[in-house]
Amino acid sequence: MALDIKVGDTVTLKKKHPCGGFEFKLIRVGAECKGECCKCGGIIEMPRRRFEVSIKSINNF
Repeated sequence: MALDIKVGDTVTLKKKHPCGGFEFKLIRVGAECKGECCKCGGIIEMPRRRFEVSIKSINNF
């Protein structure tokens, strides 16, 4: 079952970004998910299935 994630949510991932940040703000959600690193502003993009597996927690603001 798909997680209830939406654009604007901040998620904490299991693996860190090369800059050392773990938190990403979602900027696109669909078959591909795109997130912006909250520490450096870098963009990551991966298939939704892989993205959902790598989520540690969801912070809805």
